[in-house]
Amino acid sequence: MPISTGLKKNLDLSHKEKLLLIDKSNREMSISHQAELIGVSRSSIYYEPVVDEHDLLLKRLIDEQYTRTPFYGSRKMTASLRRNGQEVNRKHVQRLMREMGIEAIYPKPDLSRAHPEHRIYPYLLRDVSIARKDQVWAADITYIPLARGFMYLVAIIDWWSRYVLAWQMSTSMDASFCLDALGMALQFGKPEIFNTDQGSQFTSDAFTGMLKDNGILISMDGRGRCMDNIFTERLWRTVKYENVYLMHYESVPEGRQGINSYFGFYNDDRPHQSLDYQTPAEVYFQRVRR
Repeated sequence: MPISTGLKKNLDLSHKEKLLLIDKSNREMSISHQAELIGVSRSSIYYEPVVDEHDLLLKRLIDEQYTRTPFYGSRKMTASLRRNGQEVNRKHVQRLMREMGIEAIYPKPDLSRAHPEHRIYPYLLRDVSIARKDQVWAADITYIPLARGFMYLVAIIDWWSRYVLAWQMSTSMDASFCLDALGMALQFGKPEIFNTDQGSQFTSDAFTGMLKDNGILISMDGRGRCMDNIFTERLWRTVKYENVYLMHYESVPEGRQGINSYFGFYNDDRPHQSLDYQTPAEVYFQRVRR
C-alpha cells in the first residue's frame, strides 16, 4: 500500500505494520523519505533477523515441557532442560520464556501482555451454565515452534460445541491477526458473551470495538487464572500433541498449511468424548448422525 504525504510519525501502528507501508516500487518518493514519514529507520527496512538455531531448539523443548506441565516456572524449566542434556542457565531460560510469552509466576502463557491504557473487562462466566451454541465464544493465542523459526496461533472457539470458528497465524504479536480471526468468526453469527485474556490484542479499541458494535458482552479472564478459559487451554494441548509435535513443521508456510488441515479434521472428523462422541461440527450445526 503506497504511502501518502499526510502520514505522521506518530501513527498508531506497530513497527512491523509500519514497515508494510513501505512501497519499494514507488518512483515518486524515495525509501528514505517514506521511512522518515512513518518514523522508522531506513536500515530497519532491510534488516533480516538472525535465527539462533540453539535458541529455537530450547524454545521447542520449553514449549513441549510447558504443554505437559504448565505450572513450571523458570527454575523447574531449567532443571528439566538440564536433565535432557541441555547446557543452559536459568537467566537464559528466563529470557527465552519472556520471548515466548510464558510468564513464570502464572500458570498460563502470557502471550498477549496487557496494555496500561486499555480497559480491562470483568469475568462474566463464573458459575454460568453453558447450554447452547453461540452463548459463549472464547479466543486465545499460543506459541507454535517450527524447525526454522516460530509463529503464533490465535483461535476462536464456541464453548458449547468446541467448534473452532476461526483461526489465524502470524509471525508477530500484532493485533491485526486477532482482528482478522474475529471478522471470520462473526460470519457464523455472533455470541452473547466473548471471553479472552487481558492481553493488549484483545483489550485494544479495535478488537473490543468490533465486539461492542455487534452487541456482544465482553468477558476477560482474571489475572493469572488459566482455568477461566479452560476450553482453549485444552484445545492447545490437543493441537500440539496430535499435530504440531508429530509433524515437526519446517517453515511458516508448511505450518500454516498443516494446521489449517488439522483444524478441518478437528471440526469435522474428530469425535469428542465430552460431546457423546460427536464432532464439534455435528454439535454446532446440529447435524444428525446416520
